[in-house]
Amino acid sequence: MDKIKVGLLFGGKSSEHEVSLQSAKNIMEAIDHDKYDVTLVGIDKQGNWHLNNNTNYLINDDNPKLIELNKTNKIIAVVPGRVNNQILNINSSEALEQLDVIFPILHGPSGEDGSVQGMIRMANIPCVGPNVLSSAICMDKDIAKRLLQASGYKVADWVSVKKSAKNHPSFYEVKEKLGTPFFIKPANQGSSVGVSKARSEKDYIEGLKMAMLYDHKVLLEENVIGREIECGVLGNENPQASLPGEILPNGDFYSYETKYIDENGAVLKIPADLSEELKKKIQEQSIEAFEILECQGLARVDYFLKEDGSLVINEVNTLPGFTKISMYPKLWEISGIPYPVLIEKLIDLAIDRHKQNHNLKNSVD
Repeated sequence: MDKIKVGLLFGGKSSEHEVSLQSAKNIMEAIDHDKYDVTLVGIDKQGNWHLNNNTNYLINDDNPKLIELNKTNKIIAVVPGRVNNQILNINSSEALEQLDVIFPILHGPSGEDGSVQGMIRMANIPCVGPNVLSSAICMDKDIAKRLLQASGYKVADWVSVKKSAKNHPSFYEVKEKLGTPFFIKPANQGSSVGVSKARSEKDYIEGLKMAMLYDHKVLLEENVIGREIECGVLGNENPQASLPGEILPNGDFYSYETKYIDENGAVLKIPADLSEELKKKIQEQSIEAFEILECQGLARVDYFLKEDGSLVINEVNTLPGFTKISMYPKLWEISGIPYPVLIEKLIDLAIDRHKQNHNLKNSVD
């Protein structure tokens, strides 16, 4: 039986470049190499796509703080519209070996926001994870909140601020609406990049300035007091939800470093200590949120569980991390799907959805 040829796409221009490298490393360690033939494509911070081999695609891969992409300068390009030979080595103008599916393990802008998903679709190759629409919706926390709120779900109260606006709300205006402290977040980032907590006018000015380095739109969000609960969702038409897990951060909040760099920065309680009734409610609501936001393949739904038992959706992450300390694969492992099997299911879901899309009519006879 021929191996399934998988293109693993990782790295990227975003501030979460190193996270993606770690995720790629974990997938390469876990994937069934007897079943899958993996082609590694690393995207550097300038956006160039480097063809790599599976022995030296990373530098300093044993140190999360120093990990780097090996820039081979074997640059590749994607040709839209074709049904084969869609990926070329621009140094030789030769086509790469035909890929059966692409697994983009890219986090943040230009990887998780629908950009890459659209390009892969234009190249007529199956793509692991959500489609263009759901990727773009979930990446923009402001838009995702509006859709979830309109569907009757509780979200943290917020104020949306555009970088281009002539006047931004004052600290005291925000304080009156949201209370203090409140969070300052780039609207289109993930993994807590550019996030800060404002308790004073000084914090607000500095935090707003920092967040606007990462995005043109910033969310000012109330500080919801509650347990941090996360639930994984997997599937296309009939998604299933994992057992919920809980994050117990040792710091002020679940920061970028806590998630991906410092293994002692947080305790992951998997499964979370919850009643069976509440577990079921979280699973059902996670599937509903997944479907409302038009997700496919995978997503992780993050909540705050308040003292009164109510659930507040924090965000829906369409390409959650796959590092060794990431929540999503651990949730599925405790739910009965080991990491290698999870990878296999995601690939199967992508290929199945591509076949369904291929069977749709795109012209009028």
